Amino acid sequence: MSAAEATPTTRERIVDAADTLFYQRGFEKTSFADIADAVGLSRGNFYYHFRTKDDILAAVVAQRSSRTQSMLASWTRDAATPSDRLRCFAEMLVRNRHDIQRYGCPVGTLCAELSKLDHPAQSDAGMIFGQFRDWLRTQFEALGHAPRADELALHLLARSQGVAMLASTFHDEAFIQREVALMAEWLDTFVPHPVAAKRPRRKTAP
Repeated sequence: MSAAEATPTTRERIVDAADTLFYQRGFEKTSFADIADAVGLSRGNFYYHFRTKDDILAAVVAQRSSRTQSMLASWTRDAATPSDRLRCFAEMLVRNRHDIQRYGCPVGTLCAELSKLDHPAQSDAGMIFGQFRDWLRTQFEALGHAPRADELALHLLARSQGVAMLASTFHDEAFIQREVALMAEWLDTFVPHPVAAKRPRRKTAP
């Protein structure tokens, strides 16, 4: 990759800054000026790229969706089994524990805020949960639980959101570690056991 390709464009810098501020402060409490200051742009240059805050929100949601899809693809590619992939999802809470304790889940907090605002983009933001749901369902199907795959996917998704919400409320890292360990134990119950090889019967004396 060349240096030019590695350097983010001004638009990308705006979206990255807005993504961070929406997560840490909330969409409603983040102003144009906050984003412009974070990027180091004048108002005129800023408006050249985005006319409204809703335009920025749409770009942030699209970027999050794209990054979520890339993450899911990497888990599918790098984890050897469906069980390993499901553990990747659960362990995401541990990997992001410091941010989660301070700000909660980036997807969950944004969806909750947009829902309270009755914002038109709430369904678009919610589609990121849909990406996780579809991917989790596929893993449970691969483990041989097709009839209940969607139910199990929603259960795991809901459990992870509950952990994130309480972790941000109590700022308790040990709680996250315990809950992820319990999730891993639960997921282990869905590992298909290999059929034991049949031993040849001994011939009995006539």
